[in-house]
Amino acid sequence: MKQAIIIGGGISGLSTAWLLRRQAQADGVPLQITLLEKEPQVGGKIRSIRDNGFTCEWGPNGFLDNKPQTLELCRALGIDDRLHRSNDNARKRFIYSQGMLHRLPENGPSFVKSKLLSWPGKLRLLGEPFAPPSPAGVDETLADFARRRLGQEALDKLIGPMVSGIFAGNPETMSLVSCFPRIAELEREYGGLFKAMLKLAKKKRQQRAAGQVTASAAGPGGTLTSFREGIQFLSDALRDQLPDVVRSGCVARSVGVEDGRYRVATEGCGELQADLVIMAAPAYATAALLAPLNPAMASLLEQIPYASLSVICCGYERQRISHPLDGFGYLIARKEGRSTLGTLWDSSMFDNRAPDDMVLLRSMAGGACLPELVNLPDGLLLSRVQDDLRLIMGIEAEPSFVRIFKHQQAIPQYVAGHGKKLAELEGLAASHPGLFLTGNAFRGVGLNDCVASSQLTVERAMRFLQEGTP
Repeated sequence: MKQAIIIGGGISGLSTAWLLRRQAQADGVPLQITLLEKEPQVGGKIRSIRDNGFTCEWGPNGFLDNKPQTLELCRALGIDDRLHRSNDNARKRFIYSQGMLHRLPENGPSFVKSKLLSWPGKLRLLGEPFAPPSPAGVDETLADFARRRLGQEALDKLIGPMVSGIFAGNPETMSLVSCFPRIAELEREYGGLFKAMLKLAKKKRQQRAAGQVTASAAGPGGTLTSFREGIQFLSDALRDQLPDVVRSGCVARSVGVEDGRYRVATEGCGELQADLVIMAAPAYATAALLAPLNPAMASLLEQIPYASLSVICCGYERQRISHPLDGFGYLIARKEGRSTLGTLWDSSMFDNRAPDDMVLLRSMAGGACLPELVNLPDGLLLSRVQDDLRLIMGIEAEPSFVRIFKHQQAIPQYVAGHGKKLAELEGLAASHPGLFLTGNAFRGVGLNDCVASSQLTVERAMRFLQEGTP
């Protein structure tokens, strides 16, 4: 019987283990899988804290249903009947700029009426079809792309907040093609974003006329989807279906090769042998484990930076909040000089995140632009958050419920040159048949991205097991 070891018990490692076991059984390949997680609890940064009637997400609060990967996994697990989709409030999203909240326009007329961009900024957007093409051979940053095609104001008030909301990142350093490959593809294929929108809209109308298009989901990019118990329900379901696979509290120390097999030294589980090893830990942790085996790979992995992030959950009595909270929440333009990146109105999106007479707000602070905030004492950090809530939402009341979660290395940053690092990593990994890398450090930070990466990793692992090729 072949042996496989997966290192890392976040969503990437758990979904890889579950999918690999299922595929091996379907193909009739005898395979014993061991998943090593150093923490007592699996799930990585997926954790739903339920306390006093509130449900606070430690990290991500769900996934978008416009991509199939996580939905397919939930169906295969038999938990799709427990999915809990955000309500229509999630369609309304806001940007705080120039001292006020602006609803993000959803169509042409609302864009014209919106005061988020000035008239010169709007006119600059209309010039997008005439923007110069992307520079050849350059891994363009998001900021350079936005200035080239959309203008400085769109960068400040649209692209910048979006990047902070998804990556907690700095658009001046992050790679367009690595962060948003579809946007880069549309520019290459159609010569511009407006041209792409028009041609894709025409194609969609033709498909709708032919009965090939279903109703679109609420909100940009699909409907935010979780579970009534919180997104941790997914990682718990994977763990519960892998009772003979998961070893929590087992710390991997190094990965080596001896007599043609991999050897994984651990603290708590002794030394383990395997025919294949899948690294599903963060890049910095994977680097430390692979340093004795391949210093060059370790060096490249160490070059993938991470942004710190603090998550601050505040619960208030509803009657003390005058704001209607009719929406998803807001992101803040960087030039406003605030401490928080934005605040999500969690109890407005999901109807069970707070007791009936309470509301739950979840603010994010820090990120790549303000990394020092993660080191603030909790009291001072909360004070900064309250200052922003007071200014932006008029909240004078003290929260009756507070939970603060600090992540020193929260989200990997796909800075310019990221794609070149990945190509070099793949080339070096080819010299170690049976060694695979997966996780959010490479080709997408969202839940859907992690599950999609797991699917591809399982395909490659099965080819190796059956054909001896990666």
